[in-house]
Amino acid sequence: MPLIKHPLAAFPLVYLGWAYLFWIPVLLSDSSVWALPNLIWFLIGGASPVVAGLGLAAANGGKKQMGDLWRRLTDWRRIPGRWWLIILFFWLAYDLAMAGLAVLLGVTGEPLDTNWQLFVNPGPLLFLLVLSFVFPAVEEVGLRGFYLEALQQRFSPVVAGLVNGAVWALWHAPFVFFPGYYANTTFHPELYWWMPMIICHTLLIVLVYNRTGRSILAVLIFHAMMNFNGEWLRISPEMYPFMLFGNLALAALLIMFWKSGRQSPPNTC
Repeated sequence: MPLIKHPLAAFPLVYLGWAYLFWIPVLLSDSSVWALPNLIWFLIGGASPVVAGLGLAAANGGKKQMGDLWRRLTDWRRIPGRWWLIILFFWLAYDLAMAGLAVLLGVTGEPLDTNWQLFVNPGPLLFLLVLSFVFPAVEEVGLRGFYLEALQQRFSPVVAGLVNGAVWALWHAPFVFFPGYYANTTFHPELYWWMPMIICHTLLIVLVYNRTGRSILAVLIFHAMMNFNGEWLRISPEMYPFMLFGNLALAALLIMFWKSGRQSPPNTC
């Protein structure tokens, strides 16, 4: 049986293999990732979630599976009203709570440097919104819409989320080494806290995905709001290692909730 018919193994191989193949020239370069030709290599490699997700969906499920992906990406009615509130405001509430806790514990006196001017300058606001949504749009269709879906057909939400998150973290690891990638942002990740944080985020994404009728749109917006709030609030660099503890606590609570068996069945409309 061809490997392509085994999506649990085929997806990470295509997803990571395609990306790393085109990103090697960028990693070996002394020029910024945003300079040509590095930008071209970066964008081609960055398309790997779409290449892997849509390619394997077409190969395994044909038009039926492609149509299912499209419906779950575009049908906003799958998302219950209360989950819209969670999707839109969870990260804002979480970031503010962690900032307050950091001040109380003496981690930092200035956890945030909020950019209020963003809301009176439509140009920068639009640019940030586009950036916040473009990358999740590329990632979520394949990574969650196809791969997480396949994982959950065989494994529990916990195992599926951990595997999905680990693969997602491996895809992001080269970003730390891309020359100049984070030059104009407030986010400067280090692998020791960023990789486990990505896995924790994935468990939250699994919860959103399962409670919104397997909605790709829901997890796309949830992911985008995480990006947007981080840049709007301008979370200070010393906050991120501290925020890992908050992520680990949320992940542990979520795992205990799943393991308890008290949760309601996922909405699979």
